Amino acid sequence: MSTGTAGSGTVKKALEVLELVASFERPVRFPEVLEMSEFPKGTLYRLMKSLVEQSMLSFDAEDQTYSLGVRLIRLAHAAWKNASLAPIARPFIESLAAQVGETIHVAQVDHGQVLFIDKIRLAESPETLARAGKVAPAYCTGVGKAMLAFMAPKRLELALQQQAYFKYTSATHGSAETLLQELEQIRAEGISFDREEHEQGTISIAAPILSENGRMLGAVSIATSTSQHSLETLCEFREPLLDVTQKIGAEASSWQFPS
Repeated sequence: MSTGTAGSGTVKKALEVLELVASFERPVRFPEVLEMSEFPKGTLYRLMKSLVEQSMLSFDAEDQTYSLGVRLIRLAHAAWKNASLAPIARPFIESLAAQVGETIHVAQVDHGQVLFIDKIRLAESPETLARAGKVAPAYCTGVGKAMLAFMAPKRLELALQQQAYFKYTSATHGSAETLLQELEQIRAEGISFDREEHEQGTISIAAPILSENGRMLGAVSIATSTSQHSLETLCEFREPLLDVTQKIGAEASSWQFPS
């Protein structure tokens, strides 16, 4: 095996360890990581030790726990600034949140799934499962369906193959056929809804962020609870939402984002 290939393998293993530690969403002990890891104990220990030495992981000797390191956080912040819509969208979604008084999400697509890149939640607005850095299914979320509807045909075909069609609630799409029917409607109306499809009691209205040449860049949603709104009252937010997504798209059109 060449040095380059061996090095690539080591990097891949290190990234897998970082993702595993991050998935706990809290400081985690080595035995917990070992239980979830596919690596032998010795290999895992060496990888984590090396990541700590590089400040990609942080080790608390008193609690014997690992967490994401300052160097990794710094890199993630740089990526957030330079490779996503988040910094461009932020002032617009702040204004939208103040206007509608509800939780705002910004998302992009990652391997057919929704990647939330920013969220604004006012103190009085309902909490949602989504937050920056979290991944969710595209076929049963407002932002996901908004993005699917405006994808180029070949990209959409691939994304549809990457959906699980798991029935989270009775309202969740169980197949590509029913989803495609709704996507046609979304393209015609320019907005989508989450009808308690991913999380019981949570609904949203969403719209795609399109560049000036029509390329789909992401989506914005206004999310709330069924105790505060219905799908009908969410429609009151349609124009402010479309105004914001149009402004973000215009602002972002001169930027080059990864597909």
